[in-house]
Amino acid sequence: MTAEKSSNQVSAKASIQHLLKSNAKLVAIAVAIAVVIRLFIAEPRFIPSNSMDPTLHIGDRLLIEKVSYKFHPPQRGDIVVFEPPPQLQAVGYRPEQAFIKRIIGLPGDTLSVHDGQVYRNERPLAEPYILNAPNYEMAAVTVPDEALFMMGDNRNDSNDSHIWGFLPLENVIGHAAVRFWPPDDLGIL
Repeated sequence: MTAEKSSNQVSAKASIQHLLKSNAKLVAIAVAIAVVIRLFIAEPRFIPSNSMDPTLHIGDRLLIEKVSYKFHPPQRGDIVVFEPPPQLQAVGYRPEQAFIKRIIGLPGDTLSVHDGQVYRNERPLAEPYILNAPNYEMAAVTVPDEALFMMGDNRNDSNDSHIWGFLPLENVIGHAAVRFWPPDDLGIL
């Protein structure tokens, strides 16, 4: 009986080892897939400030997709997550401190702000998404090649291109595609 019991124990131990190895492989594959998705396809982000009010609020959770800009350039009006530009990194912002703003100007666009209105190419922008009209003036600037002009929807409380200048296109992480939290505000952006 001892030999039979010993044989059953060896068999049970081998089954457990096989199960652990199989599960370890599955976990490794799942982690690898998650890393690939986060690095190249999409990643979750949260909103840490009120610079995009009233469109996005502190604590909102978003899905940022990273694929579409490989097939077409960013468009005016897109809400984009990006690494701080060099001029902000020079004053202490870390590259991993992502910003989120709306694209207002593309290469070649000339932008200005006066009398509470943003102008692109000398035409006033219709901006139903902003919290309040800007209470500052900005002389005309032309967006250079390979750059964007970014502004927060909360024009008067946003650290954006009207303060620090142009965003290099290479700093774009991805396009804000979906708000998934809070559930009441679930939807495509």
